[in-house]
Amino acid sequence: MIPWCLPVVSRCVAEGWKASARGWWREHQRFLYQPESWTPMLPDVTIPVSLAVLLEGFRPCFTAPSFRTFRALVVGMLATGGRRTVCGMLVGAGLSTLWPHDRAHRFFARAVWSPEKVGLALARLVVDRLVPAGPLHVVVDDTLFHRAGKKVWAVGWFHDGSAKGPDQVGFGNNWVIVGLVVPAPLLGRPVCLPVLARLVRKDTVSASRLWLAARAVEQLAGAFPARRVHVVADAAYAGDELRGLPASVTWTTRLRRDAALFAPAPPRTGRRGRPRLKGDRLPSLAQLAAAATFRPTAVTRYGRAGTVHTAVIRCLWYGVFGPRPVTVVLVRDTDRPGTYDLALVTTDTLTRPAELVARYAARWSIEVAIADAKQIFGVGQARNRLTAAVERTVPFGLTCQTLAFAWYLTTGHHHGDAADHRARTPWYTTKTRPCTADLAVKLRRVLITTQYQPTRPANPTDAEIHTLRLAWATTDSALAA
Repeated sequence: MIPWCLPVVSRCVAEGWKASARGWWREHQRFLYQPESWTPMLPDVTIPVSLAVLLEGFRPCFTAPSFRTFRALVVGMLATGGRRTVCGMLVGAGLSTLWPHDRAHRFFARAVWSPEKVGLALARLVVDRLVPAGPLHVVVDDTLFHRAGKKVWAVGWFHDGSAKGPDQVGFGNNWVIVGLVVPAPLLGRPVCLPVLARLVRKDTVSASRLWLAARAVEQLAGAFPARRVHVVADAAYAGDELRGLPASVTWTTRLRRDAALFAPAPPRTGRRGRPRLKGDRLPSLAQLAAAATFRPTAVTRYGRAGTVHTAVIRCLWYGVFGPRPVTVVLVRDTDRPGTYDLALVTTDTLTRPAELVARYAARWSIEVAIADAKQIFGVGQARNRLTAAVERTVPFGLTCQTLAFAWYLTTGHHHGDAADHRARTPWYTTKTRPCTADLAVKLRRVLITTQYQPTRPANPTDAEIHTLRLAWATTDSALAA
């Protein structure tokens, strides 16, 4: 194989560039980053048509060379069997011997593109194909991607619920993730598809996770002005940053035990002076639960149908939502008088309690999505340090994860996927639906098959046969695990 620099050096010598470092570097950059002067990085025939159609929606987010790089790295991220580092993406795309690795690093560190625009394009793709009508259900949570090194951008000590020891802290980059919850009957559960991610930076305004979540939700709601957006988050995402939310956005979260609730504002008296914005303060949550009337309510949550007892209170949570009316739903699993198991508060005052309970239960899908991102799709394994690279690699990995789900739910599913898994692992006798690992492995198989499909009928070489068998064997071992 001809070294990548030989054409550049030959031209430098031919044109008399003896020691012109500037001229050599200019020619090197032109030769390296213009696709027309280089071996095609990844021909279209090596990308499945079903995936290429999904990737077309991201073309306006990039320049032409960057879009070609984006397509290749997406394929590499989804097809590689090793670690999802930047160089690992090149290996997965089959370009490790065709590209210098700095071309891929440049895409994350110096290329001109915005993760926010990519996230909104991804959200439009998900909504158009999986949620064409009705309100949008959004979940918010944060997670820690572990990193090591003082020179990594925006690292620090953050809360880590999965950390060992009593401190529950870890060192790395903390990300606020916003995902769309879509129904997935093929998988038998609602699925959270991450679309936006915001990096938490200490000692700045973005140190507030709630502020980042509110800004991301506003951006998402602005992209779909005709759709109502229902946001669900845990108890950490409640504060006065939510007072300025658009009218089309509702927010549902857990209610703190010490929350100061108030009665709705009384009608205006006609006297001079500023009218009251809130009524009298209500008793504590425990006292309200003791005096509330609970009614049995049929709900479907976590894939099971059951009955819970609910009580509804109309009031104001002035410290968080200001004068915006809220509904408090007290939930208890058994008919035990004088107590409750869960207290929900929402600005959606028109929805029935059963739907609110089911909506909050669907929040667990983002916990599953975060675990899948780390354990199956390898998000966060890239070892970047520069500002732009750190701010782009995690959103890029989450984009690949959402693309994998979108591909499977639209075109990749087959009724025999679960049976194929049972045939390989016969001890799973009760498995009836595919899981996240199944769809990831199936997409990887499709990418490998397409990559080694010859454009001209010919006998494959021994090296190609060995490479293909090795790739399939690695995929089979991942499926069995």
